[in-house]
Amino acid sequence: MKKIEKGRQFVQQHINTFRCPVCHEPMESIDGNSVVCAKNHHIDFNKHGYLYFLKQGAGTEYDGEMLSARRKLLMKGLFKPIVEKISQQMNNTDQTILDVGCGEGTPLSQLMSIRNKHDTAIGFDISKPGIQLATQLDTNAFFCVADLRQLPFNNASFDTLVEIFSPSDYGEFKRVLKPNGKLYKVIPNAGYLGELRNLLYDTGDHQTYDNSKVLNLFKSHFSNVKEFEIKYQFEIPNDLKKELVLMTPMHWGRDAKTLTDQDLEGFNEVTVDVTLLEAENA
Repeated sequence: MKKIEKGRQFVQQHINTFRCPVCHEPMESIDGNSVVCAKNHHIDFNKHGYLYFLKQGAGTEYDGEMLSARRKLLMKGLFKPIVEKISQQMNNTDQTILDVGCGEGTPLSQLMSIRNKHDTAIGFDISKPGIQLATQLDTNAFFCVADLRQLPFNNASFDTLVEIFSPSDYGEFKRVLKPNGKLYKVIPNAGYLGELRNLLYDTGDHQTYDNSKVLNLFKSHFSNVKEFEIKYQFEIPNDLKKELVLMTPMHWGRDAKTLTDQDLEGFNEVTVDVTLLEAENA
């Protein structure tokens, strides 16, 4: 089945999940290679099988090279323990899942594989290159280009929202989550990729990270927040050391060094240090 046919079939089966980004009316039907809302606005399927819900183009620094580098590391298991912990915390019944800022899609694909349920999963990102990469994965998840400030989904559409290192719009999250639905947000801790941070920067603010503002904002929107510390060492494959540098915004800093092969010679493992936050929608 062609990607566009697969995408069209998914949306047809789950048409009640989607709403129009123009007028916010529910999507009602598929017309050829378009999904059509109650007021006859058309959103076209891309040839790769995804929908582009942005009303105008959006710039992003997450380009194809960076996302391809990330894909290679994630396929080797860089975030696998994080995804496994999310899976452990999730309800054991079939879920409707939204991956917020899904990037190139590997974590959502891994989550579906680990759970091995009849889940319905959608991933979205503002990055078109990321979504194009996501559609190359062997997964039943559907992907789209969308803005987290204006989610193209109807109210109370999802049991579970997953958000790994992505910005948030808690008002929109609460709107699209079902009552008692769960939000799982992953935030970096001070030690996250510390070995890389020390290679890139000699001194200054870039050497440390404080997640307290992000954590406090989350807690201001949800009560009874659960926190899970996840920390482990990841052995970097020899042929992917440069990709690990490329996959993170850390190397964008004004004071960041350009790392040579010699700099990377002893760079054999890196610390993954994060907190998983779990909250329930009221």
